[in-house]
Amino acid sequence: MILLVGPAGAGKSTFAAANFEPTQVLSSDYARQLVSDDASDQTASSQAFAILRFIVARRLPRGRLTVIDATNVRPRDRRPFLQLASRFSRPAVALVFDVPLLVCLERNRLRPGRLVEEDAVRRQWTDLQESMPELAAEGFQEVRFV
Repeated sequence: MILLVGPAGAGKSTFAAANFEPTQVLSSDYARQLVSDDASDQTASSQAFAILRFIVARRLPRGRLTVIDATNVRPRDRRPFLQLASRFSRPAVALVFDVPLLVCLERNRLRPGRLVEEDAVRRQWTDLQESMPELAAEGFQEVRFV
């Protein structure tokens, strides 16, 4: 299982689309869209992540490569997925997108379709910076920086 970790605008979804099969990538935005017809509807997040965890719990026992495309910038965001990987004795890898804040903000402004509020991008970036030193201790078998 691979967790993509980084703020909005860091390039996670672009990377996932270029490097993995569509069936391997589970996107929180897409799950929100399934629930509410709106990828940016934060009120649908708890249900969207329940969908992601449900699918992960079906793929990991089958040994299927599963990529979680969400910000995952806080330990509490990553913990449920790490618990699933542990439960099914599968390795968990963090791919961390440690991109400068100004790059994330610019990419966010230029992204087609869904714009994330600038304050949210700043908060996500700060959360990532604060949690990066402890990533390896959370239970990942590997932490890679992209």
